[in-house]
Amino acid sequence: MHTPHIRTSRRTLLAFVGASLVAGPVIATRSATAAVVGLDDPAKKEIAMKLVSSAENSSLDWKAQYKYIEDIGDGRGYTAGIIGFCSGTGDMLDLVELYTRRKPGNVLAKYLPALRSVNGSDSHQGLDPGFPGDWRRAATDTAFQQAQNDERDRVYFNPAVRQGKADGIGVLGQFAYYDAIVMHGDGGDSTGFSSIRRRALNSAKPPAQGGTEVTYLNAFLDARVWAMKQEEAHSDTSRVDTAQRVFVQKRNLNLDPPLDWKVYGDSFHIG
Repeated sequence: MHTPHIRTSRRTLLAFVGASLVAGPVIATRSATAAVVGLDDPAKKEIAMKLVSSAENSSLDWKAQYKYIEDIGDGRGYTAGIIGFCSGTGDMLDLVELYTRRKPGNVLAKYLPALRSVNGSDSHQGLDPGFPGDWRRAATDTAFQQAQNDERDRVYFNPAVRQGKADGIGVLGQFAYYDAIVMHGDGGDSTGFSSIRRRALNSAKPPAQGGTEVTYLNAFLDARVWAMKQEEAHSDTSRVDTAQRVFVQKRNLNLDPPLDWKVYGDSFHIG
């Protein structure tokens, strides 16, 4: 996992309140149809999952990451699963609680007391030695895979898409929001998603406020890079510089394949 998470952010349930965009008449043309596609379109969401996985796990095979677990030494305990749920930041606890409500007696349920105890720290107390192996066993259960999907969507993906649509930005912009929330969370700290967005708004207006989409996206990515540089673990900004920024420069605001980008020096392609 390349990108540790902000502890103060990950316990916060993301909730964005934005005015809904009022859609005009739909003209039955290919370009008009493409314009209304959001990141929540299944094909675009699949691209988003691959883009994040390229940065988080150096692989486009995001579904292989259900079983991923390791302590990357970032002070947040174990990092695991498709979005980097952390034992020290609360989102892993929320996930296992959800899984246990849906499937009592699962292989991870016995670790709930320990997960509550280590929340907010990098401790493995009560988790070692069995937790990593049990996580990987749980990851073969479709119920646990679905729980990971649902928590990813509830806490990270859906709020990013809602805010992006409220700001009038398209698929690429919504992805930029999503990737920022994945890395930074959205707590009250200066590097959380809402703070990054406020910094961008100080420089440019989003389309919903009469601004130009490309100008606003560049302002948002500038603010994102600033936030990344505030923490040593995030100081490599290539997931912005040689990925998202490349798509902006090419004016590929709909994230239409083919897509070529680099993260941490590795090259990736979606045809």
